[in-house]
Amino acid sequence: MTVAKIAITLPRPLLAKVRRAVHGGRAASVSAFVTQAVESRVKEDSLQQLLNELKAEHGEPTKEDRAWAKRVLSRKRK
Repeated sequence: MTVAKIAITLPRPLLAKVRRAVHGGRAASVSAFVTQAVESRVKEDSLQQLLNELKAEHGEPTKEDRAWAKRVLSRKRK
C-alpha cells in the first residue's frame, strides 16, 4: 500500500488517549491508530449511504419489518 505523510492537529487530551492506546498495545503506532479510526469512519459513512439509498428506494422499515428483524436476529444469537 502506498502511504502519504500528513500533519494533523488533535486536542491534547485526545492525543494522550491515543498514546495510551498505543502503549497499551491496542495499536502499533499513533499513525496506525489514526488509520484504523479513519478506516472505521469511511466504512460507517459507506454503510450510512447504503441505508439512505435503501430508504429512498423502499421507504422506511415498517413496524412489522422491525419486529421480523428482531425475531430473526435474536434466534441467531442463541
